[in-house]
Formats: sequence, structure tokens, C-alpha cells
Amino acid sequence: MFALIDCNNFYVSCERVFNPRIDGKPVIVLSNNDGCVIARSNEAKALGIRMGHPLYQCKDLVKKHKIFVYSSNYALYGDISNRVMKLLQSYSPDFEIYSIDEIFLGLSGFSNWDLTEYGKLIRKSILLGLKMPVSIGIGPTKTLAKLANHFAKSSPTAEGVFEIKNAILVQPLLKLIPVDEIWGVGRQWSYRLKDIGIKTAYDLSACNHYEIKKKFSVILARTVLELQGISCIALEEMAPRKNIMVSRSFGSPVTLYSDIREAVANFATRAAEKLRSQNSLATGIMVFIRTNHFNKTDSQYSNSISLKFPIETDNAMVILKYAVEGLQKIFREKYRYKKAGVMLLDLIHGRVTQPDIFIDDKVMNNHNLMNALDKINGKYGKQTVQFAVCGYRKAWKSHQENISPSYMTQWDELLVVYAN
Repeated sequence: MFALIDCNNFYVSCERVFNPRIDGKPVIVLSNNDGCVIARSNEAKALGIRMGHPLYQCKDLVKKHKIFVYSSNYALYGDISNRVMKLLQSYSPDFEIYSIDEIFLGLSGFSNWDLTEYGKLIRKSILLGLKMPVSIGIGPTKTLAKLANHFAKSSPTAEGVFEIKNAILVQPLLKLIPVDEIWGVGRQWSYRLKDIGIKTAYDLSACNHYEIKKKFSVILARTVLELQGISCIALEEMAPRKNIMVSRSFGSPVTLYSDIREAVANFATRAAEKLRSQNSLATGIMVFIRTNHFNKTDSQYSNSISLKFPIETDNAMVILKYAVEGLQKIFREKYRYKKAGVMLLDLIHGRVTQPDIFIDDKVMNNHNLMNALDKINGKYGKQTVQFAVCGYRKAWKSHQENISPSYMTQWDELLVVYAN
């Protein structure tokens, strides 16, 4: 058996953790540069706010219904996510963190337990400990657990927990699920499935998996078996990423090379921090810049370049050097740039390295210096110590006019409570 725990309206729920005055009120969270809606409370959904709705198109609704609007605060969301995941891992030794707000728990050793009651216990614990509402779907396969989670959210009588004990018993409910809402069924597959009369999860579950394998793929055949109650998709450990990208859209168009260099330097430094956090080394870097292709009145330009390091490294100074070198080669004057980014390429584990007798590894990988840098910034806050090229003006930063405090990651933004 598997349980899928999904945080409800995660970004909105994070905003409510330290701000009880917006409980029960319509709330939306915006994308970078406060452009589009990326999270909505149930109250905002009921008012007609759509996912991806541009803010300027729904300003009248926001004003009319006094909707609370927040800029995305990824530092806050990431920290709360880490706390939620750590607490949930105490309920099963087998787990797979699926996304920032979802985790699978393996329940194979809980055969004598009432899993619905266990789910309610987990849900109550997360709500009490972290003020985070969650929905829990339980099933004999990961796909059925995912569908059970859907019913946990949509059914008022489920109280946030829904268990599928047997694939046969759940067949009437599968008729209510469109085929394109099944986990792992993409848009293109759903079109092809509908063309041959497979319109619901029940229709797909009734198929012969051998025929689906012939007509589609082994992946979709596994989904058929999963819907039939045969577990084919195991829990996966979090594998280190093969590439690391850090990029941002600028708050306003940037024309000066010095500003773009500052932005790229910040992105490269952040990427190097992520690289070291998973104990990996990068073999190269890709740098890209581009103008706003939606603005038809501006001249358009985009370019990227990939550079290979002499040897694998996690040294921020080396990564910065190559990032700036790459930017110099692709930057062109007289353009209004909207976005830039870096990607560290072809990552390997830190212990899997091939020494080069012609290159001083102490220069390319100064581990003591990087460890000291990470410890200082980890203890006293991000960018307490930073490289001069990263700058201080940061004219390129995204617009975040409605950002909430970073209650748990900045000393000067800790919540202050007054008592009479």
C-alpha cells in the first residue's frame, strides 16, 4: 500500500501559516514579477480566479472582493516544505519526495493497521504541528493512491483522507475520472486514447495491457496494470540532478552589460551552492540571455553558449569566471534584455573524479574555502559573504511588491508576538 500526501493550495497555505487574518479569505499568489496567478485559495477559485490568470486582467475582481494578493516567496515555501517532509518521514521509513508539496509513503509494513485512521492521524499531526492542511490518498499502487488523493480533496465526507482498499471496489469511481486526469497520461496520449474510445480511468483500467504496450508504450501499459491494482511503479530515492539551472526574468528590461553580468554572477553563485549541497561536481556551464519576445516593438535577440571546465569543479570562483566569460561572448549592445540564466552541465558525484596531472586540483577545487563560505552563509543568512561581481544594486531583480516576510530564514523578519 502507498499513501500520497499532498499539501492543499500549498503556496497559499504557507502564507496563512504566520498570518491567521487571511484564514477563510480569498488569497492568490503571483508568479515572478507579479505577473500571473500560480496559487489560489478555495475562496479565490469560487470567485472565478483562474490558474495562470494575468494579474492585470483580474484587478477588478481583486478590488471588488478584497482578495489578498502576495508575491511568491520561495524562501518561505521551501523552508516550510522541508519541515513538512521531515515530519511526514517519521510516519514511514519508505518515502519518495515527489514535489515541493507532495510525498509518497510506503505502507507495506502496515497490513494490520487501519490505514484510514492512520491517515487521519498523520493529517491531524501536520495541521497541529505546522498549520498545513493536507489531503491523503491511500491505495495498493501509486497510481491508485494518486486517484485516491483526488477523492480525498473532492469528497466532503472523506475528511481529507480516502483509501482505495481494492481496485475492483473502486471501479464505479474510476468512471468519474477523465482519462487525461490520470497520473502519467499526457495530453497527446489522452487525445489518442479518446480517439479509440478510452475516455475515463475505468475505460483504461479495462484494457489489455499487452495491447496498450503495442499501440502506445510500456509506460502506459504499467499505468493500466496500476489501475488494475498491480503495483509496477516503486518508490524512488531522490537522485542527484544531472543539471542545475538558475534563471530569472528581470523586473524591468536591462540594457547595461554591468547589470546583466551582476545577475548572471548571482545565478552562477546560487547554482554552485546547489551543486555543493548535493555533493556533485560540474563538467561545464551554459549561459543564456534573451529579450522579451512578447514585446513586438523591441528588437529581438537571444543567444546561449556552453563552456567546458578544465576539470570537474564545485568552486564558485571558477564557475563565476566561466559564467562571465560566456556572457561576454554572447552579449550584444542596444538590446533590452528580459531574462538570463545559467545551467551547470553533466554533473557527477563528488567522489567520482579523474585527476589531471597538468591541472592543479587545489586551484580548481578549493573545498576548504567553499565549505567556509557555505557555513557562514548558512549560519548568518544568504549572501552574508558574497563575491564582489555579484554587486549590491541588483537593479535586475524581479518585482515583488506584495512579498510577505521570510519568517524563518531572515533574522530581521522573524515574527513578533505581543502579549498583554
